[in-house]
Amino acid sequence: MWVAVAASVFCVVLAAVLAMGQAIVARHRAGGAADLAVLAAADHALRGESAACGLARRVAGAQGVRVVRCAVIGEFAEVSAEARAGPYTARVRSRAGPAAVTGAGP
Repeated sequence: MWVAVAASVFCVVLAAVLAMGQAIVARHRAGGAADLAVLAAADHALRGESAACGLARRVAGAQGVRVVRCAVIGEFAEVSAEARAGPYTARVRSRAGPAAVTGAGP
């Protein structure tokens, strides 16, 4: 009797850990793809929004992630990417632009 209960508890805990692992994988895939896609879009922001967002979609698509939203304002780009892992979907937003200059050199 105790063995059956222990095995059932073990199966429930294992299922919860696997589900949590899938959610974490989806979040990391979406985050990494959003970061790379927004850097690509910001790098090509001066070519226009359609060219920059097209490149962002290609970069994200190469990683198996879908770009949900892409916007370019001046030299700044913002991308929202969505990734799926099992039954879980994660959406991450990322922004990029030129580096800020805070003061004179050394």
